[in-house]
Amino acid sequence: MDELSPVFVPSWEFHLPLSPADLLRSAGSSQYVVQEVLSLKQLPGQLAAFRIVFRTQGALAILQHFDTLFSILHHFRSVDADIKEDALELMMKVVTSHSSALASILDDAELVSSLRALHLNALKMNCYVLARIVEAFETESGKNSLVGLDSKRKSKKSLAKSFLWEEERQPVIQLLTQLLQLDLHRLWNGLIVEEEFISLVTGCCYRILENPNMGRQKHRPTREAAIHLLGVALLRYDHMLSATLKVTQMLQHFEHVAPVFVEAVGVWIKEYGMKSIVGELLREIGQKCPQELARDTAGVKGYASFLAELAEQTPAVVLANISVLLHHLDGESYGMRNAILAAMTEMLLQVLNGEQLEDTARSTRDQFLDTLQAHTCDVHGFVRSRVLQLFTRIVQQKALPLTRFQAVVSLAVGRLQDKSVTVVKNAIQLLAAFLSNNPFSCKLSCTDLTELLKKEKQKLQEMKNQRRTTAVVVIPPEEEWEAMQPELRATLKSCLCSQQQEEEEEEEKLETEGLAQLSNNILNLLRKSNYKNAIHLVQRAVHQFQGEEPFASSSRMEGSEEDIILNVLKTLYIGSQTERVATESTEGTETADTEEQVPEGEEQQPPTELAKQEMLVQYLQDAYNFSAKITEALSMVSKMMYESSVSVVQEAIEFFVIVSQFGVPQAVLGVRRMLPLIWSKEPGVREAVLDAYRRLYLSPSGDSERTRAQSLIQSLSLLMVDASLGTIQCLEEIISEFVQKHEIKAAVVQLLWERFTEKSQCSALERHAAIMLLGMMARGKPEIVGSNLDVLITVGLDERVHEDYRLAQEVCNAISKIASSRKAGLGKSSTPFRLPQSHLLFEHLSQAICAGFARSSAHWIPFTETAVALIYQLAEGPEEICGQVLQRCSQQALESLQESEGVSTEPGSPPSGVAGGSSTIDTLVLTHLVSLVGDVAFQQLVHLELSVSTELRRRRVLGEEQEAKKQTASNTKAQNKKSTGNETTMEEDLGLVGASAEDTEAELIRTICETELLDGKQLLSAFIPLVLKICNNPGLYSDPALSAAAALTLGKFCMISAEFCDAQLRLFFTMMEKSSLPSVRANLMIAAGDLAIRFPNLVEPWTPHLYARLRDPCRHVRQTAALVMTHLILKDMVKVKGQVSEMAALLIDPEEEIVGLARNFFTELASKDNAVYNLLPDIISRLSDPDSGVEEQPFRTIMRQLFSFITKDKQTESLVEKLCQRFRTARTERQHHDLAYCLTLLPVSERGLRKMQDNFDCFADKLQDVAVYNCFLAVLGRIRRVGKPEMKALIEEFEQKLQVCHSRGLDLSAEAPRESLSQEGRNTPVLHPAKKVAASSRRRKPLRAANRESDSSFITPEPHVSRPHRKTSRPKVSVVFSSDEENSPEEDLCAELMEEETPSKTTPISRASARRAR
Repeated sequence: MDELSPVFVPSWEFHLPLSPADLLRSAGSSQYVVQEVLSLKQLPGQLAAFRIVFRTQGALAILQHFDTLFSILHHFRSVDADIKEDALELMMKVVTSHSSALASILDDAELVSSLRALHLNALKMNCYVLARIVEAFETESGKNSLVGLDSKRKSKKSLAKSFLWEEERQPVIQLLTQLLQLDLHRLWNGLIVEEEFISLVTGCCYRILENPNMGRQKHRPTREAAIHLLGVALLRYDHMLSATLKVTQMLQHFEHVAPVFVEAVGVWIKEYGMKSIVGELLREIGQKCPQELARDTAGVKGYASFLAELAEQTPAVVLANISVLLHHLDGESYGMRNAILAAMTEMLLQVLNGEQLEDTARSTRDQFLDTLQAHTCDVHGFVRSRVLQLFTRIVQQKALPLTRFQAVVSLAVGRLQDKSVTVVKNAIQLLAAFLSNNPFSCKLSCTDLTELLKKEKQKLQEMKNQRRTTAVVVIPPEEEWEAMQPELRATLKSCLCSQQQEEEEEEEKLETEGLAQLSNNILNLLRKSNYKNAIHLVQRAVHQFQGEEPFASSSRMEGSEEDIILNVLKTLYIGSQTERVATESTEGTETADTEEQVPEGEEQQPPTELAKQEMLVQYLQDAYNFSAKITEALSMVSKMMYESSVSVVQEAIEFFVIVSQFGVPQAVLGVRRMLPLIWSKEPGVREAVLDAYRRLYLSPSGDSERTRAQSLIQSLSLLMVDASLGTIQCLEEIISEFVQKHEIKAAVVQLLWERFTEKSQCSALERHAAIMLLGMMARGKPEIVGSNLDVLITVGLDERVHEDYRLAQEVCNAISKIASSRKAGLGKSSTPFRLPQSHLLFEHLSQAICAGFARSSAHWIPFTETAVALIYQLAEGPEEICGQVLQRCSQQALESLQESEGVSTEPGSPPSGVAGGSSTIDTLVLTHLVSLVGDVAFQQLVHLELSVSTELRRRRVLGEEQEAKKQTASNTKAQNKKSTGNETTMEEDLGLVGASAEDTEAELIRTICETELLDGKQLLSAFIPLVLKICNNPGLYSDPALSAAAALTLGKFCMISAEFCDAQLRLFFTMMEKSSLPSVRANLMIAAGDLAIRFPNLVEPWTPHLYARLRDPCRHVRQTAALVMTHLILKDMVKVKGQVSEMAALLIDPEEEIVGLARNFFTELASKDNAVYNLLPDIISRLSDPDSGVEEQPFRTIMRQLFSFITKDKQTESLVEKLCQRFRTARTERQHHDLAYCLTLLPVSERGLRKMQDNFDCFADKLQDVAVYNCFLAVLGRIRRVGKPEMKALIEEFEQKLQVCHSRGLDLSAEAPRESLSQEGRNTPVLHPAKKVAASSRRRKPLRAANRESDSSFITPEPHVSRPHRKTSRPKVSVVFSSDEENSPEEDLCAELMEEETPSKTTPISRASARRAR
């Protein structure tokens, strides 16, 4: 066939193959078959021949050369790139030519069948070749992008060609689109174009869209071209079904195509009107099996993304078809649930939003909201979290109906207790969104709203009462009728005369009116006094409605026409008026929530005042309910500030910032609670706190700089009201940070100074706050205080200081910032900052201390403590200044004593004195003196161990440096070169000398403390007998303040000298245990903690007395003891074996704060390797002891918390073995129950189960107890739920052994009573389940001495030998205070333990450089 005539009809027909191999097999004589697959060498020549034939014959040239193109496709991977590109270029020209030719051919009305068949075959062949070349190029491009070939191995030519296909995609797709826009149906005799042909053309588009890069912006033209081609196929060639299946298939396998097809659907709807494609796609997705979707997580991601984005782009169309997806809300795939709920949200925001919705739309909106609310309790945390996010969007866009506010807020508050961190985080965000977008008020104070609501409710009730009164005072209808009757009769007579003239007119009117309307018209005319027309209507009605009431009765009446008409009018008027009065009376007595009934003629009028008031009350009620829920959430969110999740903490901080901005009073508590987070190790949390305070306090509103400064100071002052010392320290850290970053303006500092100096009018509290804030700022910028030191002294420590010692104390704190900043900035060789003794500061401080010594002031003792510390920080020779102050105050005390001696001779001496032999002294003076002595003693110790020691070290280093410089200068350069080795030796010797000198300095300080400070020649020693006398005689010195001060001073004296401490420890611990004053016991507990660190070997024998304070009846003492013991245990300063159960018992303390301390202790302890694991056996044995342990239910509460720290498998296995072995030595049923319960708390694995089997004999005989048996069944149940299938046989075997032992034990128990009857003198005990004792109180009995001393092991097989230094028992010590016997002689009032009762010092704790611990 060298030349092909246009009318030549081939004897074959080209069928589009399912695969290329089909063209190589003959399926019939009429089907085209490839005759020969050309070799690679033949392809260039044959392709050139095809080009030549194309120039002469056009697109029909493919009929002769199809084999050539097929061969190129067959060898596509091996063919040179030039041939591939030439083939693509040639086929694009062929198809373009054929498209142009078909445009004119298809317009011919009489298309010859031979020509149609010819072009049909050519069209199929051309499109087949072009489509396959496109797919081949696309496949090759995808492989190259996946392999990522090294660019160095590519030539510039190949690199350029690799980008060629990206440029050719769009023209090819546009060419195929142009071809599909022709009326190709005529080639198929006007029938439907065969599906294979459309699938061939569209298949290359889908193949292109599978490219992951197709969603990028640079490929947008290609993407749009493919979308338009598919749109033409949908519109003209019934491609709907195929497109639906292909799109859903691609969504399942290619997650990145979701945005592309969302864009495509939008184009198909807008430009091609194919809305039905959305329904088909949703229906196809809806028909997916929920179980399969649960397994196919990758496919679900594509569907979910497509649904969510499609609903965002075309919400109205999705809304019409959403019903086919709703069953997936009950499926197992949480991804599908999230997608459908997100789609619902988009429809709520874009379609079902607003107040003008129709009833159907409103119902759909409510259903969607109900669904969203229900899924806040979804089983999957991701769904709950997503729903809260969706509600946040709804609230932010103000699309949530007001009727739903309270319900959704309640749901959000409930989710704050969710176990999922993400859910909690989103719940806080939702509550913050509710606050920011609430429709009620910018200030949500429950107190203000309560008062306003009460006021408006009262006003509403008054309005209703007034309306009811108005409705009741109504003229009876009978009286009204009698009043109008004379005029009515006169009018009736005149009307009867002129009756004939108006007859025709009224007849026409009556024909158009009904009976009810006519009666109403008559009544209205009567009320308007239009009697004439009313009479005419009655006359006509009597004739027309003779059979109906009330006109029927008139026809039966006898009398004149006048009487008949009057009777009808009376019946109508009185009857209607009576009904109206009854209705109004009923309305007046309705409840406050009943709305006013508006008469028919007034429906269109504005609401009445009553209706407006009811709306106002309802608005205020909703606002109050909303505020109450937010207040409820505050306490829950505040507890989350110390969660382990940083994101939750940050959200909680943000929430309190928003709550504070809306004026909720309780927000201040949360703002204070976040203060300690400034010390957080997480930078994000610390920065969140700083940012929160920056937003809350550093950006106040105001017109001027001074107004803003006043607002800032007022806010910070409010935060310090009733704040604890810890809160003040945290706030100081934040403010100093702001000062260092220059975020606090100079106007704020200036206003604070004005308040402090009283140049600006302010209250005493505001003045205190001003000096406190100045001190906080001085930490960040000491110049604030340093440059105004004279002002602080003259104003804050003037002669009026005794009027306000609290202010003077804050002045001292502010001045101390100078010493702190100078100390931090000093180098090793810098001289420390000190002021001379003659400085005005020390003169004023001494005067202030002495001036208030004999005055009654609650703040004198705290001020004195601060003042003495300031003197030792800043003064040269502070001991001299404080010695003079002590002498002056002692002189005042002596003068007071002399005065009291003079007065005591007179009758009626004052009872406020303390007896001291034959003389008395004022208790206040004695308290102040003892407290001052303790402060001076303690600060002298600190001064020696810190300041003096540092100064000695500084001088030694300076001396060594100067000596080294002199030696270096005296040596010549030659000698330096020769003595390199000697220099090294000298430097080493210097190092040794330095270390030795440091020990010498420390020994010097220790010697001074031990031998000199409390020596008889020193001033402090003069007060020791006084302190000891007060402590030894609590009966004589019974004042609580004096006892507390003396106890604290005793502790401070003990800190100075180990010898004095050792001598007074018996007195110290006796007071701590036996004192009736909680303040004394708490003070001594704090002092004992310091002594345990300074002199651990001395305090070690008294450790049980420290733990005993954890059982103190006073809450404050227990809390103090818990804090002290936490520090000591975590620092390894006290022994925990046999004692830590006391800390565990605090987990069931009645006070929540103490429980929190105990939880924090065990949390910190758990971070130290295996500490909790190692201590658990000891805790279990102690707490389950029948004599000194806790009751059963509290024991379980403690164990649940402690076992939560056992997370390692090895720990679990070891504990299983130990607990099983412990059954052998357990003495009581209660201990059996406790051990079995502890086993249920462990996450037992397969190896743990084998441990239980290995130790089965240990507890086999205890299985007859129902409680023990049930606990082992519970352990098996947990293993069965989480265990592997291969463990099933092992579990069943163990369960059978349990059942056998349990049944055997029950049988033996049943036989035991019968055996006891037959055997004389023999008793066989029967074990029964222990009865639970009602835990009336969670307090425990004290540990007995033997139990406290014993140190039993938890592993029973090997006998344990007790440690030799522990005593097995100790006799009870009976100590009697002097308060028990009023008139005992002084020598009998001693409260010390006897010498033989003192614990012996054993097991010294070795400690390196104990002297440097301070």
